[in-house]
Amino acid sequence: MKKLLHPVVVTLLVVIAILVLPLLFSEKKLRVPGDAKLRAQALSHNLLPVPRSREGMLAVADNPENPVTPAKAALGKRLFFDPRLSRDRTLTCASCHILEAGGDDNRPVAIGYHGRANPHHLNSPTVLNAALEKSQFWDGRAKDVEEQAGGPVQAPFEMNMTPREVVTRLRKDPEMLAAFAKVFGEHNLTFANVRNAIGAYERTLLTRSPFDEFLDGNDSAISPAAKRGLTLFMERGCKGCHTGMSVGGQLVKRFPLRRYFFDYMGIDPKSWTVKKDEIPFDNIGGFTGRDGRYFFKVPVLRNIAETGPYFHNGAVKDLHEAVRIMSKYQLGREFSPDEINDTVAFLKSLSGKVVDYGY
Repeated sequence: MKKLLHPVVVTLLVVIAILVLPLLFSEKKLRVPGDAKLRAQALSHNLLPVPRSREGMLAVADNPENPVTPAKAALGKRLFFDPRLSRDRTLTCASCHILEAGGDDNRPVAIGYHGRANPHHLNSPTVLNAALEKSQFWDGRAKDVEEQAGGPVQAPFEMNMTPREVVTRLRKDPEMLAAFAKVFGEHNLTFANVRNAIGAYERTLLTRSPFDEFLDGNDSAISPAAKRGLTLFMERGCKGCHTGMSVGGQLVKRFPLRRYFFDYMGIDPKSWTVKKDEIPFDNIGGFTGRDGRYFFKVPVLRNIAETGPYFHNGAVKDLHEAVRIMSKYQLGREFSPDEINDTVAFLKSLSGKVVDYGY
């Protein structure tokens, strides 16, 4: 018969476990580096400032297959605000992408022709800085802003037009014919060039924020709370998906990445009702991402404080709650209230104005 451990030894092991295990599994206390080091870390993680100059903008946002020119951007701006692109002549691109309100419409779901809502209850992404993204739409199905520009025009629940109808309307306008001839050559008022012009204009819609000023060397441009939030953002892994100058839009990733006991049981612990799918909030519209596999384009975080409600179906109104959900279901460690507040302070430092590039 095996000899049992002495009670004193057992007690000692328990005490050691109580003292040591929390140290093994606890997070290290956040240490915010000095401004110069914090700036260097951000830049090394590809969190880059938006250019101030037209040359800098073209270097990061131009499309070699559809080069931005002043005349093309001006034509695209006219089309962006032109109601003739919608069947009943009441909607424009700017109806869902309000440039003064973060580049979206601040609705849970986009509303289109005759008050129709998107059938998947999809939230309008911001058009600001969209040209810096590697794909468009919530499932990332469009490769660039030029391809994306034609989608809402043709969607029956948005602007409800056909390419032929758009071209027919615009060709009745001598000024529009002349503008297209100037930009694309004679007899080139086509739907493809309507998209190209709008895309060129959208490529000029980059915004600079206090965060850009910090990256450019102004230590006082963002608050101490925002600096703590930036440190959290980098150290806890947010920057792994929300990367690049746009702070997002570079990847299509699975959401939610992590699941918990109640998720596997198919139960909502708040209401004790059966959940319909894996999404950790009421998935109005039932959209489940690319190919129904819960893969969503990582959204741009620039101007995120101006573009609520959040997530693909606008189900979450509060940015603090959105950060909590992401920390729990993507990072696997739910942020504390203080950490959430600091992260939100950093996200607010990403709010900015469209740069005047002289177009």
